[in-house]
Amino acid sequence: MHRFANPGRFLRLANRIQPWLKALTLLGFALGFYLALIGSPPDYQQGDTVRIMYIHVPAAWMALFTYLLLGLSSASSLIWRHPLADVAAEAMSPIGAAFTLLALITGSLWGKPMWGTYWVWDARLTSFLLLFFLYLGHMALLGAFDDRSRGQRSAAVLALVGLINLPVIKFSVDWWNTLHQPASIVRAGGISIDPSMQWPLFTMAAAFHCFLLAAVIERMRTLLLEARLRNQRLAAFDRLQPGVREVGAGE
Repeated sequence: MHRFANPGRFLRLANRIQPWLKALTLLGFALGFYLALIGSPPDYQQGDTVRIMYIHVPAAWMALFTYLLLGLSSASSLIWRHPLADVAAEAMSPIGAAFTLLALITGSLWGKPMWGTYWVWDARLTSFLLLFFLYLGHMALLGAFDDRSRGQRSAAVLALVGLINLPVIKFSVDWWNTLHQPASIVRAGGISIDPSMQWPLFTMAAAFHCFLLAAVIERMRTLLLEARLRNQRLAAFDRLQPGVREVGAGE
């Protein structure tokens, strides 16, 4: 990854691959929604309500995956001082928070007809809500200090500490008696859902992955360009400083 540590090199690569990523994202969502709404059958118990799964499950996967990437970027920043690690972490944080919020909302909408309630304080839902607060805390720390580097270090430490929550979310349905159903995809006995529902689910998951990559790269481009503009303004101000002092002395 140090090949792309140079912001200029990263921006050139991003400019080349972004159109392809955006096209794949649009194609993936179009195919995924078609398969989810038309190509897949209703569940024999849940009926058409099961179609919420095609949004809820990929959003939950992406919330966890994005936080894992956030933790890896934070480790890269603290340990190896990778120049783009803090930029990547800052770019991922609001995107991961959006995925988490989407999973919480769709889960509540799915839970009402299935459980009879929008929310219960069981281990899975509570630990997932904590994930949302970790994202918000990371974003808050980035802007909490006048010294930008201090905020980045504090946010990176929080991100690393928050990694402990990921296995809690994953295995909470196995460790405790929760209202949330057990794993249906990543489990010891293999996938437990019908193949007619697997293809729409995996297609939507692929579209979400493409969206994540495209969104993170786009935000990193924006953050790098903002940093470049900020540095240019500071340099211009420094060049004006001697003239300002001379005018002040003349007065």
